[in-house]
Amino acid sequence: MHNTISNEFFRRLYIKENIFLDAGLIIFGSLFIAASAQLVVFLPFSPVPITGQTFAVLLTGGLLGAKKAGLSVTLYVLEGLSGLPVFAGGTGGLAVLFGPTAGFLCGFIPAAVLVGYMAERSFDRNYASMAFTLILGQAVIYLFGVLRLLAFANFESAIQMGVYMFLIGDALKIGLAMMLLPSGWKLLAKKQSNI
Repeated sequence: MHNTISNEFFRRLYIKENIFLDAGLIIFGSLFIAASAQLVVFLPFSPVPITGQTFAVLLTGGLLGAKKAGLSVTLYVLEGLSGLPVFAGGTGGLAVLFGPTAGFLCGFIPAAVLVGYMAERSFDRNYASMAFTLILGQAVIYLFGVLRLLAFANFESAIQMGVYMFLIGDALKIGLAMMLLPSGWKLLAKKQSNI
């Protein structure tokens, strides 16, 4: 009887500590994306700047899995929409939702969920499938971004402004994410084993 009560106590304590860890990871992920958004280069020929956001979104998806990554990126978008200066170049507020970059912001959520979902199914355990997973996540971001840009430009211009000029930079970000993911998994596994 005493053993059962003791086991139940530790089970509940473990669940509570995991909830706090998960909440911390979700918040940290949103702050990581916000910080990455401040690494920005504004382009004179496109309303879409070069930022570190896509790198942070894909890495967050690969590290946190579908549910936590989805919540983390959703929290980031909500932080920005509430007026906090977390979007590219320290912007925020509802006006961004009506601007040309809104599609990219909205695309971050399904991209992170997709990368997280595939990571949970071991698509990130070798370099070929990891690259495929991250490229697919990036393609989702492009899709949402271009769909929104179509409200401001024709199809060819939207592709030019939202995809073509970012391909090389995004390939480099994907390569960097691939290098960092294994270290991130080890760090998270160590944190969870300490609970």
